Amino acid sequence: MSDCSAVGEENSFDLIIVGAGSAGFSAAITAAELGKTVAVIGGGTIGGTCVNVGCVPSKTMIRAADVMQAGASAKRFNGISADAKLVSWADVVAHKNELVWELRQAKYTDLLPQYETLKYIEGMGKLVSGGVAVDGKLYISNKIIITTGSHSHLPLIQGIQNVPHLDSTSALDLPDLPKSMIVIGAGVIGCELGQMFARMGTKVTLLCRSKVLPGAEPEISEALTGYLRDEGIQVHCGSVYESIKADGEICLSYQYKGEVRQLRAEHILLATGRKANTAGLGLKEIGVKLAKNGGIIVDDSMQSNIPGIYAAGDVTGRDEYVYMAAYGAKLAAQNAINGNTKTYNNNTMPAVVFTDPNYATVGLTEAQARAKGIEVKTSTLDLKHVPRALAARDTRGLIKLIADARDGKLIGAHILAPEGADTIQTAALAIKIGMTFNALGEMIFPYLTTVEGLKLAAQTFDKDVTKLSCCAG
Repeated sequence: MSDCSAVGEENSFDLIIVGAGSAGFSAAITAAELGKTVAVIGGGTIGGTCVNVGCVPSKTMIRAADVMQAGASAKRFNGISADAKLVSWADVVAHKNELVWELRQAKYTDLLPQYETLKYIEGMGKLVSGGVAVDGKLYISNKIIITTGSHSHLPLIQGIQNVPHLDSTSALDLPDLPKSMIVIGAGVIGCELGQMFARMGTKVTLLCRSKVLPGAEPEISEALTGYLRDEGIQVHCGSVYESIKADGEICLSYQYKGEVRQLRAEHILLATGRKANTAGLGLKEIGVKLAKNGGIIVDDSMQSNIPGIYAAGDVTGRDEYVYMAAYGAKLAAQNAINGNTKTYNNNTMPAVVFTDPNYATVGLTEAQARAKGIEVKTSTLDLKHVPRALAARDTRGLIKLIADARDGKLIGAHILAPEGADTIQTAALAIKIGMTFNALGEMIFPYLTTVEGLKLAAQTFDKDVTKLSCCAG
């Protein structure tokens, strides 16, 4: 440790956490509640991705953009007229920033004094023999959890390095609403922010190499593509990017349906995935193995190949959701302190894309189940058969359920619905307890709710629900 200053007991901890986002705080609070001394080393803005530049800011602005649909929503009902307009984009951004500051303060900064055994250290941490070095000072521990998160990935397009481009962070801080925008990537971020900007008034073109929401069921991907187009978004699936340049505007050359096209816009938003923040951590020097996507490889106990070094959250390159980061970090802390007795399990991990309609999913898709050699039965229900959707005059969407054909147990549920985000957890619980589709179809559900669609979808395995009266079955 010749490059680090001398240390005393005040620099020794039961556990050191590198990264001060949701995963880092989850691990820190878990360890502190177990009576252990903990150091949290934060090299960026406290709170990490979710509260500062991810979930919180994007979802509040998506909600704001939903209001802009007041006119379209009103047209579904006879005798109703409504209108909404953007008065000040700058005020929308400022309002978002207020919420971010409030939550960062309440859920992160203000928590630190409440745990006496927790110490917060600002600076970039680097793993070295015996602990973590920060600005030439060594902090000692034989148990370390890395929770440094991820950053936006830059796609391989000729000229991209020389062109000003947006990511999900900078797009939400633009001083003015763009008149036009190219969005590259039609995954979670591309779909959410593309629709948000379009609803605010930006002319949006969404490009992707394969399809919208490539991991989703084909029926859901196709349906959402149609709904985005209905709102005026140009969606070009199967695009091959060739080059990009800036000449006052952004000019993208790409191949689409066998022909080379050029697309011009005021801004370009890159939404092509994220990459783990592992640079500068000294992982190579101490032998920590990384996956091809750059994430730290961990086992089911969240431990790396080096005993005593754990990782959780986006830095592992898997299950990149804030609640899974917090869950994995809690397990990592428990295992680091008490031995590797806890096992990470994502079998019933729900996930939501906050488009309108929402895409919500849990368990296996039909393709994933078949790839595992499972013989499946499937059920697909259009929302035009769900009373809630009919009453709301909004039948956009569908519900698809996957069951094991051998015993009828549910193994997957996939929902595209305006209230799908608040429906998916019921399906997650059904899968977790091993419920069959028959049992789900026999349960009592409240009438005129979106979640009742799960009951109807379960009945659709072996019934024609169009032959049932309201609440029958």
